[in-house]
Amino acid sequence: MGRGLGMARARWIVPWADSETKPAIYHCISRVVDRRLAFGSEDKEKFRMFMRMMENFSGCRVLAYCVMCNHFHLLLEVVPRPKGGISDEVLLKRLGALYSKAFVASVAKELAEARAVVAQGLAKEGEGYVQRIHERFTYRMHDLSEFMKTLLQRFTRWHNREHERCGNLWEETFKSVVVEDGLASRTMAAYIDLNPVRAGMVQDPAEYRWSSYGEAMGAVGGSTGARARAGLVRAIGAEKGWDADARHWPGKVSKGYRMLLLQEGQEVSKEEVTADGEVRKKVLRKGMDRATAEEELERLTTARDVAISKMLRWKIRYFTDGAVVGSREFVDGFFEKCRDRFGARRKSGARRMRGKAGGAAGALWSVRDLRKGIE
Repeated sequence: MGRGLGMARARWIVPWADSETKPAIYHCISRVVDRRLAFGSEDKEKFRMFMRMMENFSGCRVLAYCVMCNHFHLLLEVVPRPKGGISDEVLLKRLGALYSKAFVASVAKELAEARAVVAQGLAKEGEGYVQRIHERFTYRMHDLSEFMKTLLQRFTRWHNREHERCGNLWEETFKSVVVEDGLASRTMAAYIDLNPVRAGMVQDPAEYRWSSYGEAMGAVGGSTGARARAGLVRAIGAEKGWDADARHWPGKVSKGYRMLLLQEGQEVSKEEVTADGEVRKKVLRKGMDRATAEEELERLTTARDVAISKMLRWKIRYFTDGAVVGSREFVDGFFEKCRDRFGARRKSGARRMRGKAGGAAGALWSVRDLRKGIE
């Protein structure tokens, strides 16, 4: 589970890590020592390369990302471990993402020898041998900390060698925030893709090539963009059961996501900025016929998205320090499952977002009640 709320560098891990129906999504952030502008174009390309290598090795999914000049953001889904483990073929394929052909061949030889022992009728000894070979590598798969540890270490070694430096590249252990699928993951993905816009580097996030949206909109860095589009599809549609499939991008995702990124709409009242469930309740209470109710639901949902879109032009501390972000029900549910991590005086989990995050008030909640640096 990690350490308690009051202890430094606490890591919040979802208590449903092995669920096949409830995604485990995290917003991860790390900054360069002294926050110096250390990354040029080649560094950013290499970081993306190592990120994709780790994605292929670990079985985790990158839903959204942005590599800036002195920090990065990563929306990562930690996919549950397959029941019964993975096959030898899958293991070797994943090893090929990180290791040389010679190393993978040596592991393949070990596995073949172990399987031969099984074939000789010594099932117990052979299967134990196979299991030990798998476990040398699989403990690093489907795991948030291992993903980030390997990614940061491998990139640091390359960066230090390339720039003739030594020592730690990152100022602290990476931060992570648990993110609910649905509105929260969609908003977090947009917040990540809008980093270069907030920094004044581009006006249109599609113009920044070292981000999920930039990659999705233009084939860059040897990529067709399909992997980035698939990740954003999952970030936006996981709640609806959509898998990471780029084929959904043109018809279901592209237009709506771009509107969230660039929306410039009418002013809306706070009453209209509500969570999905609360929006539906509001519509149903009016006793409308179905067609009118759907029209009103779309209007209210659009109004909420306009407010959130405007909010995303600012740095939102809840998205980096809020620990757990999602609907009120989601945050309260997390609080109940992790009750022992809170003081006896704490009676509920969800805390209303304030300050620059006011556009999401009533729609998104945080488990931390931030009071400084939110304006």
